[in-house]
Amino acid sequence: MEKIRTHKDLNVYQLSFEGGMEIFEISKSFPKEEKYSITDQIRRSSRSVTANIAEAFRKRRYPKAFIAKLSDSEGEAAETQVWLDYALACKYIEKDNYIKLFDKYDHIIAMIINMINKPQNWSF
Repeated sequence: MEKIRTHKDLNVYQLSFEGGMEIFEISKSFPKEEKYSITDQIRRSSRSVTANIAEAFRKRRYPKAFIAKLSDSEGEAAETQVWLDYALACKYIEKDNYIKLFDKYDHIIAMIINMINKPQNWSF
């Protein structure tokens, strides 16, 4: 296994960045009247998942701070899923895109929970 040197080496970081970019691309087609509502919210929450993972990684020498930032990231991932629910209900995204993205965020949440449950695996 290759040594993890930065937050960018974490699979969960890479997956969440990918998810955030997919949401950015999909949300470009949302109606203009949603610009300051669902479009802004889903972009912010999806990006916040990734940002909080990076912050957590930098705080990994402090287990409580590490877990707190990961908990924030988990919450943002769940919020992203809520916005995906709204996007589907409002018919802004297709069902197949919804399923793909919702599952991706389920996987991200599972990875984050694994890190929260085993913080000692990430300290140095």
